[in-house]
Amino acid sequence: MAVPPNPDEAFLREVDEELRRDQLASVWTRYGRWLILAVVAALALFGGFLYWQHHKTEAAGKQGEELQAVVEDPAAKPANAKVLQELAGSNVEGYRATAKFAQADALLQKKDLKGAAGKLAEIAADTSLDQPFRDLALVRQTSIEFDDLKPDVIVNRLRPLAVKGNPWFGSAGELVAGAYLRMNRKDLAGPLFGQIAREETVPATLRQRAVQMAGVLGVDAVETPEEKKAP
Repeated sequence: MAVPPNPDEAFLREVDEELRRDQLASVWTRYGRWLILAVVAALALFGGFLYWQHHKTEAAGKQGEELQAVVEDPAAKPANAKVLQELAGSNVEGYRATAKFAQADALLQKKDLKGAAGKLAEIAADTSLDQPFRDLALVRQTSIEFDDLKPDVIVNRLRPLAVKGNPWFGSAGELVAGAYLRMNRKDLAGPLFGQIAREETVPATLRQRAVQMAGVLGVDAVETPEEKKAP
């Protein structure tokens, strides 16, 4: 025989559902407008972020085109100077560094060694740039200032870069070795020139100079066939 449904249980379930509907209606009445505003604000922020990303990409592309135009048409000096000044403040570090290097080169062409060295010093001191940019700027700055700097200043400045494996080993090492010569430390200059001469990653012209300097200082920097085959 089937058990009839409990009328009290059905009544309580109906009351419970009605109470929930009343609670939801109350919550919507009190907070519905704020929920809509929150959703609209979130959508607006997301849309703004997408626009900012798009604008940033377009701006970077435009800066790249301007920088390329400066490199390809160096004759337009007045216009280039203005463009480079703007790009030197770019938020894209590659463009900013390249523009500042170009500014330094322009000053060198005008024989403004002090101005060029100062511009390179700015790059070397810019901690927002990657280290290779800063190291290159330091090497070039030191090369310009070489005759006016004390040799120990040159050594202390570039010694961390004048080591095998560093991308600027050849250029930095040559300057450090030259500083050693000015200090009358041939015992340090000769072996360093020899290391540069034997380093295959160093540009060929720099290696040739190093071979010559090492030979003058009594260091044999020319590898024999047996040395080249050795592991």
